[in-house]
Amino acid sequence: MIDIKFLRDNINQVEHLLARRDYSLDKDQFKALDAERKSLQVEVESLQSERKTLSNDFGKLKSSGENIDDLKKKLDFINDNLKIKNELLNQILESINNILLDIPNIPHESTPDGKNENDNVIIRTVGKITSKNTVDHIDITKKIDTDLAAKLSGSRFAVLKGSLAKLQRALISLMLDTAQKNGYEEYYLPYMANRESLIGTGNLPKFEEDLFKTSESLYLIPTAEVPLTNIYRDVLINEDELPIKLTAHTPCFRSEAGSYGRDTKGLIRQHQFEKIELFKISNPNTSMEELEGLLENAEEILQLLELPYQVVQLCAGDIGFSSCKTYDIEVWMPSQNKYREISSCSNFGDFQARRSNIKFKSDMGKNFVHTINGSGLAVGRTLIAILENRFDGGDFISLPKALEPYLGSSRLEI
Repeated sequence: MIDIKFLRDNINQVEHLLARRDYSLDKDQFKALDAERKSLQVEVESLQSERKTLSNDFGKLKSSGENIDDLKKKLDFINDNLKIKNELLNQILESINNILLDIPNIPHESTPDGKNENDNVIIRTVGKITSKNTVDHIDITKKIDTDLAAKLSGSRFAVLKGSLAKLQRALISLMLDTAQKNGYEEYYLPYMANRESLIGTGNLPKFEEDLFKTSESLYLIPTAEVPLTNIYRDVLINEDELPIKLTAHTPCFRSEAGSYGRDTKGLIRQHQFEKIELFKISNPNTSMEELEGLLENAEEILQLLELPYQVVQLCAGDIGFSSCKTYDIEVWMPSQNKYREISSCSNFGDFQARRSNIKFKSDMGKNFVHTINGSGLAVGRTLIAILENRFDGGDFISLPKALEPYLGSSRLEI
């Protein structure tokens, strides 16, 4: 959520900045509601002041035995009027809050201009593309069973069997061990979240159709970012505790409502997938440096796995709703002859902190923190990349040295 005071004082500037991400701010609606809010607040405060004065007079008259009928009528009239005005004020405040919840984050000045993914900027390319494989991961092995998954659950699910289930577990362990080595504290988290948690991270109310909702009014988490962020909801943090670095492995659940017909084959785009989340709470003065550090931590996994990849900075028109600056890491997928996203590392500024009320205390007072997160990594896509980049054309894949201690071999039968 953006700062409402900044919006009030700089509404033309905010309109211009949001236009960079193709968001049209309804200035007239906001200004009209805010003017009505201000007028009603003046009326409410005036009525409250008048009621306080009359209440004092009422007590004095009553104790002296004088007639209080006329004064009581006045107080009743003020109370009735105050009730009506307060109800109107609350409706206006709710309307203003709904507008604020719909407004995306303002792009950081270092986020390049652009309308969509075609305008993103390649920052660096790492590793050499050596695989000549053109076979899709789903055709390389029979140990990815989407038919069985369809029987158990439906489309956009997969069952991993035998050695591939073991490979997935090894990847999770490697990713968590690397995160811990880099100073992230591991958490085990609930896989469901309440509405307040999803509002805090920006998933609700705008993206409800992308979520799975249970009969208990809970939501299956779309990413561990949701519970990790909300650990600190309504918490005041001491400045010397920053940065806070957390990690978690969870399944992630997404309805993929807006991606009908895309990547329906295999593990690329599923309703349920595994991911390791890297999450930081930072002092605003150092959050951009913390973003670069988190990006480096995510890249380290791909380097350990000896996979070719590129880092792309997203343009203003392609960054996520809550982000002000984002880097995507894209791994090489031989069968598709292109790089595909495997991690998205973002700085949200104080956008989520305002929605979740996360502040830190310093000599300068209490201020909102900045939140930063990224995947370290998406496990399913990492598994695909290993299969396709290290396929020997037969029944085995060679393993990177970093995985050998977890699997006890230099190759894996698939």
